[in-house]
Amino acid sequence: MGDERWRSVLEQHDVAAERRVAGFAGQRVKHTGDGYLLSFTGSTSAIECAQAVNYEVERLGLQSKTGVHTGECERRGDDLSGMAVHIAARIMSAAEPQIIATSQTVKDLVVGSGLRVKPLGGYKHKGVPGEWQLYAAF
Repeated sequence: MGDERWRSVLEQHDVAAERRVAGFAGQRVKHTGDGYLLSFTGSTSAIECAQAVNYEVERLGLQSKTGVHTGECERRGDDLSGMAVHIAARIMSAAEPQIIATSQTVKDLVVGSGLRVKPLGGYKHKGVPGEWQLYAAF
């Protein structure tokens, strides 16, 4: 699509994503070039925001991969770190485009929210002990 068109699409993506994240009371922790590390006060709002961002991304002719996990994080200046961040990144890497992949922890926390999940199977993540059951949230 060329550098100029790609830059324009990324700018539209950034504006749409920032609007959606703010609408779900999320916080952008870090911009990764063509993605984000975001934090939310709850798993349901994280998934609902991801659904809204997926809609915006599709409208731009793109696809996104989303991983949602919750756990203890360490604040390092404006950044977050810790095993929970690492696991969320691994879940995102395992996700198929336009699928919101979640951990078992998130699946358990959204019970009663009206969100639905379906099993994606077990995954081993580099640097994370054991096999993790992942779920698609919708």
